[in-house]
Amino acid sequence: MSERGVKRTLEGLVVSDKMDKTVVVRVERFVKDSRYHKYVRRYTRFLAHDEGNECGIGDRVRIIEHRPLSKRKRWRVESTLAKATTV
Repeated sequence: MSERGVKRTLEGLVVSDKMDKTVVVRVERFVKDSRYHKYVRRYTRFLAHDEGNECGIGDRVRIIEHRPLSKRKRWRVESTLAKATTV
């Protein structure tokens, strides 16, 4: 069987883990400003499914596209790249 398509993957930082089996991931991208021609940071927040509640605030994660799981949740956590450091 052939693959239906390529699923997008993004890397970001977990900014909230207060929901059950859901984390909020902030993905950063650079966009060139049309007027001043300098690069500025833009952020997008995605709700991602975390089945085992393994992610915590500050973790660096990779998320992958998924079928709709709820009204706003269309991504799931594929892997944790780096755990948050505690001070």
